[in-house]
Amino acid sequence: MNDASARNSPGRNSGAEIRNIRLKLLVFAILCALPLFGSMSLWLRGISLVPLVAYGIVSVLAFLLYWSDKHKARTDQWRTPENVLHALEFAGGWPGALLAQQVFRHKTRKISFQLVFWLIVLLHQVFWIDMLFLGGSLLALL
Repeated sequence: MNDASARNSPGRNSGAEIRNIRLKLLVFAILCALPLFGSMSLWLRGISLVPLVAYGIVSVLAFLLYWSDKHKARTDQWRTPENVLHALEFAGGWPGALLAQQVFRHKTRKISFQLVFWLIVLLHQVFWIDMLFLGGSLLALL
């Protein structure tokens, strides 16, 4: 049995693989906590439902676009430009993009892409830290 078939054999489900999934889900939940809490806070205070809806809709769009791009990559078709993927991530679709990267194993090894992706995630985190804990003072400086 070669390495590829051993990896794909149904009987080879190690405890490490399960822990890895749990760790990924934990990291995903932690990363989504601030945007979700901030968006829910804005909605519950009657300020705006837009961030909550936008994160949901744009994340679904990002997930579907990653799926489509992965399919196109496998079938040698015209690919989705990376700047389009990043624009969706920046618009709030980074949670869907992160899920898609893991589910489809797409765009996970290209370092330049990952650097931009994680910068976008960081910007979203800083934005919500500023909004929730600093009263928007960092945003006011811009």
